[in-house]
Amino acid sequence: MSSPLILALDVQPDRALELAKNLDPKQCKLKVGSMLFTSSGPSIVSSLKDLGFDIFLDLKFHDIPNTVYAAVKEACKLNVWMVNVHCSGGLEMLKSARKSILDNKSKTPPLLVGVTMLTSLSEDEGKNIGVKDIRKQTTLLTKLAKSSGLDGVVCSPLEVKEIKNSFGTDFITVVPGIRSSSLFGDQKRIASASEALKSGSDYLVVGRPITESNNPVESLKSFLKEIN
Repeated sequence: MSSPLILALDVQPDRALELAKNLDPKQCKLKVGSMLFTSSGPSIVSSLKDLGFDIFLDLKFHDIPNTVYAAVKEACKLNVWMVNVHCSGGLEMLKSARKSILDNKSKTPPLLVGVTMLTSLSEDEGKNIGVKDIRKQTTLLTKLAKSSGLDGVVCSPLEVKEIKNSFGTDFITVVPGIRSSSLFGDQKRIASASEALKSGSDYLVVGRPITESNNPVESLKSFLKEIN
């Protein structure tokens, strides 16, 4: 079984490559998000793939259907392992994203997951943007993702059990903001790695607890030990 850990490389390109060269692709996959991709573009994806890593391209596409179709098409050309879109873009946008992957006709198409509600949002912050109940909104957005043919969703560990019960155990759940039990930072709706796995999470995204530690390799091993 492959490792469920995805390391979020929200760092500068040189630091990202330095970290990757000291890690084992069998122990984690890598996430390239907005900061890293904006600073270095597709080349960083190629460089990390050359080191043997599966890449989660975390750009959260959210635009009109035609634009998202084109963006996902370009992501497919990078041969990434996973790509995501915002579920709040609506049914037609999600269908366009899925169609783009199908039209690509790759032997190993990327997994397509939809972002539900950001884990940095508390219930109070949700109300500021018109969301009265984050869990209900997450369920609604997950239903859109499922009906559009997406492979899964990005959600908090608090919603995973309900998602698995409602949409099936094969529907992928990617859980960001994973922390050790003593370090929660700016994330609100989060859990420890072991708690997230117990809830049924398929993939755990870990960032700063590893990338900002004094010994990233040992920190990664600590997370692996916790979940194993």
